[in-house]
Amino acid sequence: MALDPKNHADWQIAEDSEKRMKTVYQLADELGLEKEELLPHGHHVAKVDFSKVLKRLSGRPDGKYIDVTAITPTPLGEGKSTSTMGLTQGLGKRGKRVTAAIRQPSGGPTMNIKGSAAGGGLSQCIPLTPFSLGLTGDINAIMNAHNLAMVALTARMQHEFNYDDAELTKRKLKRLNIDPANVEMGWIIDFCAQSLRNIIIGIGGKMDGFMMRSKFGIAVSSEIMAILAVSTDLKDMRERMGKIVVAYSKKGDPVTTADLEVAGAMTAWMVEALNPNLLQTIEGQPVFVHAGPFANIAIGQSSIIADRVGLKLGDYHLTESGFGADIGFEKFWNLKCRFSGLKPHAAVVVATIRALKCHGGAPIPVPGRPMPDEYKGENVGWVEKGCDNLIHHIKTVKKAGINPVVCINAFYTDTANEIKAVRRMAEAAGARVAVSKHWEKGGEGALEFADAVIDACNEPNEFKLLYDIKTPLRSRIEMIAEQVYGADGVDYSAEALAKAKRIEEDKELSKLGTCMVKTHLSLSDNPMIKGVPKAWRLHIRDILTYQGAGFVVPVAGAISLMPGTASDPAFRRVDVDVETGKVKGVF
Repeated sequence: MALDPKNHADWQIAEDSEKRMKTVYQLADELGLEKEELLPHGHHVAKVDFSKVLKRLSGRPDGKYIDVTAITPTPLGEGKSTSTMGLTQGLGKRGKRVTAAIRQPSGGPTMNIKGSAAGGGLSQCIPLTPFSLGLTGDINAIMNAHNLAMVALTARMQHEFNYDDAELTKRKLKRLNIDPANVEMGWIIDFCAQSLRNIIIGIGGKMDGFMMRSKFGIAVSSEIMAILAVSTDLKDMRERMGKIVVAYSKKGDPVTTADLEVAGAMTAWMVEALNPNLLQTIEGQPVFVHAGPFANIAIGQSSIIADRVGLKLGDYHLTESGFGADIGFEKFWNLKCRFSGLKPHAAVVVATIRALKCHGGAPIPVPGRPMPDEYKGENVGWVEKGCDNLIHHIKTVKKAGINPVVCINAFYTDTANEIKAVRRMAEAAGARVAVSKHWEKGGEGALEFADAVIDACNEPNEFKLLYDIKTPLRSRIEMIAEQVYGADGVDYSAEALAKAKRIEEDKELSKLGTCMVKTHLSLSDNPMIKGVPKAWRLHIRDILTYQGAGFVVPVAGAISLMPGTASDPAFRRVDVDVETGKVKGVF
């Protein structure tokens, strides 16, 4: 019998559930995988040889495709991963062949304040410790591939500075004339390390490298993580890897990984990472874990490959997009679906009473501190006002032509009157609504949720992208800002405007998609403004080029690609039992 989530931490529930979990061999057999398609990493985790699966099942129809997104979350999150696991378990309880795809957690939030995003309560992905601490090494491979590009760049800069043309020719090197003041990439590490946002490298003599300003981002913000998310096979990944723009020459020409002759070696690090990872829910349904989080600073989607495998193996396949529908769903809609050609049957918008109160006027929760007292009692007024944010996201999903299902991710302290208010307002906005108690009761608590999703999938839809790829970049940014975020318009810094004009004039760059970087804590670019902000304009301060991934990246507001570690991070409570080797405290 499972532990009571009211009285036990998530890691305790996971550890207890792991005593009864299926072996990966049993899971694969139930899923319909053949022996040579399973690549075990121990008894409970495996990679799946996606190319063999897709080739064998090429003639099998795809299952129903459902995206899971949310309202604008509080700093504590909305329980999207929990709801994805709960829905997977609920569909399993209804006798459906169901698969799910979620993103691999980053070491940054796992060792900081947000946790590993394995879900929570009785709706989790297990085994928790491998899931949370590196899994099968995909993020490590991304770090090595990314940093190898920086090694190639900085070494070339040192050699070009130290040697004349004759010596470079002798060493079989072509002078690229890299501009040290115009380097696009930085280094990456999979932790929240604010002290590495701006650094100086190459200090010392001429044998210690070329001295210049540099930077670190968090690993999951790497273009290579984006390439992992959108690649369709190894050939596609190899081609994308050679298009990565690392820097620019002094004439303003792009310097790519192909120019540095490093793209092949980078891809070599990624061969195994291209296969999705197979884990399970607490109740034994299959979960693919592939690609990474942070839809605010990255694409933030589980991979196209994982989705294609799941759609062939399941009658229903759930895929998770990061943060709210303005961030993760918009990228699922206009980037991932554009690249994959897949069309969703429904989208889930997860909402909690807690977050609706926050958007309705309650004090903003602070991670690591107790919830404010204002959240402990019933306040239907706050909930009703907060539903403006929910309705905004429902409208966004409907603009894509997708049938929305609102999941009220219920907590045992929510009141009947508060839930009734959300149901009334969401249904009036044209969404199906389900109250789900999966956190407390697992799949049994998600039956209403599962039924609503099944109904939505059976209803025809008219999926459509927001913009044509031929639409000029600034027009696209304005469409996203105005139609998805609710802004009155867009303002650009001088640097961002110059970059936008250059991209629009370039025949190749102008065909790239648009991957916005914006705070996830508000529809606006100011994380402190809740609800549905009025009379505001989106400020674009920079535009990055992710040519390999296939999009440009407009950066809004003051958001950074390297988050910071808080004063009371989770790593203070993580430890190891030296007798058993079991890790405790990961959540």
